[in-house]
Amino acid sequence: MTSILKADDIQDSSGNNIINEAGDTITIGASGDTITIPSGATITNSGTATGFGANTPFFLADGSGSLTLANATNTLVSILAESYDTDNTFASNRFTPAVAGYYYLEGQVSINNSTAGTELIAKIYKNGSQISYANAVAEGTNNTYTAITSELDLANTTDYYELYVYQNTGGGANMNAGYTWFKGFKLIT
Repeated sequence: MTSILKADDIQDSSGNNIINEAGDTITIGASGDTITIPSGATITNSGTATGFGANTPFFLADGSGSLTLANATNTLVSILAESYDTDNTFASNRFTPAVAGYYYLEGQVSINNSTAGTELIAKIYKNGSQISYANAVAEGTNNTYTAITSELDLANTTDYYELYVYQNTGGGANMNAGYTWFKGFKLIT
């Protein structure tokens, strides 16, 4: 035999609502309550999940086209084309966070270079000034790569971030667009 219990409100012994239905909204618990899902239980969502945190904004801009880098010069990586941009935060080779919070930013650059000992440096700039970098020294292979990662507290949503590159091959160097990118996302905290 099955039973059906019908109620708009379920309260604890003190008269506080534990479950409340109003229209099409069901509220579980009240402000200050702790709702515990026991170990071994599974939460399945077949609908739309909101308010649980998300790694957005998220952007990924890949290298596209050609760029010749001057020797011993910091050069903006200006050949980036959006692959993903969830919140329209990447434009004109710049990322501007739409939401304050902690972010992960990553950039990779690659140049055609076979001269051992030359240096390639990837840099992240904030509002036109360098804030982090990573470098690689060529071992005499065909290409040189370096990648920069940073976890940053981006409290100001009007600051902008760009990927720069520096190389010292002794002359101009061509960037490998297929191995160059700039990406980032908000961390869930």
